[in-house]
Amino acid sequence: MLVVDEPVSELTLAQVLDTPAEEIAATLIELSAAYTRQNRGFDLRRAAGGWRLYTRADYAPYVERFVLDGQQLRLTQASLETLAVIAYKQPVTRSRISAIRGVNCDGVVRTLVTRGMIEECGTEPESGAFLYRTTTLFLEKLGLDSVEQLPPLAPFLPDNVEEIADEQR
Repeated sequence: MLVVDEPVSELTLAQVLDTPAEEIAATLIELSAAYTRQNRGFDLRRAAGGWRLYTRADYAPYVERFVLDGQQLRLTQASLETLAVIAYKQPVTRSRISAIRGVNCDGVVRTLVTRGMIEECGTEPESGAFLYRTTTLFLEKLGLDSVEQLPPLAPFLPDNVEEIADEQR
């Protein structure tokens, strides 16, 4: 696990270790639970369809300062907003993203594609517009196994969201 640079699947580990995948899966789950019980500085968890070691959240600020030392790649507010729209609405077209955000998002989408956070995933049948979705890098950076693990949006929406939507129509 220390030598992989992306999440590694149970099947890959089973092949490399010449061990049944079921045994690998059980061992990974057991190790993950043990590391959590022991409050280790690292965490073993599923992410982007595989397993990977992460810094435990309590220790992340120390590791970030040590490793990054001010060199962290940051996303702009526009990029974060666009990424959120794509994550929750995927697959989605640029025009739909722009409509939701209320501003043109072409440049931001190009930047997110370049950084590997989103990718094209086909075209919309009616218009032929490109559809975008998040990538496994996005999941990996957030420490998620799938977009279904994103928190629900409802607690962050205004109480009168239906009225607002009706006014915009």
